[in-house]
Amino acid sequence: MSAERELDAAGITAPALRDAYRRCRELNALHGRTYYLATRLLSAEQRPAVHALYGFARWVDDVVDDVHSGLDDKAAALGAIDARLQAALAAGATDDPVLAALIDTVHRYDIPLQHFQDFMASMRMDLTVTDYATYEDLGKYVHGSAAVIGLQVLPVLGTSVPRQEAEPAAAALGVAFQLTNFIRDVGEDLDRGRVYLPADELAEHGVDRERLMHARAQGHADPQVRAALRDQVRRARDVYTRAWPGIEMLAPRSRPCVLTAYRLYGRILDLVESADCDVLSRRVVVSNGRRLAVALPALARAVFARAA
Repeated sequence: MSAERELDAAGITAPALRDAYRRCRELNALHGRTYYLATRLLSAEQRPAVHALYGFARWVDDVVDDVHSGLDDKAAALGAIDARLQAALAAGATDDPVLAALIDTVHRYDIPLQHFQDFMASMRMDLTVTDYATYEDLGKYVHGSAAVIGLQVLPVLGTSVPRQEAEPAAAALGVAFQLTNFIRDVGEDLDRGRVYLPADELAEHGVDRERLMHARAQGHADPQVRAALRDQVRRARDVYTRAWPGIEMLAPRSRPCVLTAYRLYGRILDLVESADCDVLSRRVVVSNGRRLAVALPALARAVFARAA
C-alpha cells in the first residue's frame, strides 16, 4: 500500500504534515528492515504513527552513533533536538518534519511525554557511559532506550484489555528486542567503544572488555566468550517469555504485526546459537526467505483480523 493511501486512511490531510509522515516512513524503510516489514502487517491508518515514532528514534540514534562527530558535537546535537522537542510539545507545532509527525502522533494517541524524556536520557547516557557493571545498571539504560519504545507504540496498536494491564509486557518486548541487538551487535558496539553486556556476568566466565576486543581482532570467539554469550541469550529468551502474554492483550488487528516482529527477532537468537555464539566476526542476519516465510502467514491473519 502506498504512503498516500496510508495517510488518507489515517485522516492526515494537511500537505506539510503528510510530507512529515512520508519522511518518517522513508527512515523506517531505509534503516529498519525487520521493523518495517512488521509494520506492513498493521492496518493502514496505524502505520503513519508507527513510522513517526520510529523516525524520531532513528534520528536521535543516528546522532549518537555518528562516527564523524566528536563527543561535544553529539552532546550539542542531542541538546538541540531535546530543546526543539520540548518547544514543539509546548507549542503543538513545529517546522521540523520528523518532530511534526511525532507531535501529531503524540496528540492523536495520547502518548505520555515521560516516555520521550526517558528516551532522551538514555541517549545522553550513550555519550559518556561505555560499560555497565551489572544488569541492574544496564536496566536503567534499557528502560529509556527500549522499554519506553514498546510503551510509546502500545497506544497505536490498541489493546483488548485496559492499557495499564498490557504495559509491562509491551515494555518487556522492547527490552527483549534490545537485548537481542546487544548480543548480535557485540562486535560493532565494541568498535564504537561500548559494551552492553553486564561486566559482572562476563567476569563469571573470565571475560572482560580486553578479551572481547581480542576475540574481535582475531575474528573468532574463544570458549569463555561463547559461554558468556550463551548466558546472555538465555536471559533474552526469558524476557521474550515474559513478553509473550502481551500479544494476546493487543487489539486483534495488531497481533499479527507484533507476532511477526517477535518471531523474526527470536530467529536472530536462533542464528546466534547456530553459530555457537561466535558473533564477533560477523553479523547474523535473518534471510529474506525466512522473513517472507514468517510474514506471509501473518499477512493472512492480519487481513482476517481486519475483516473480522
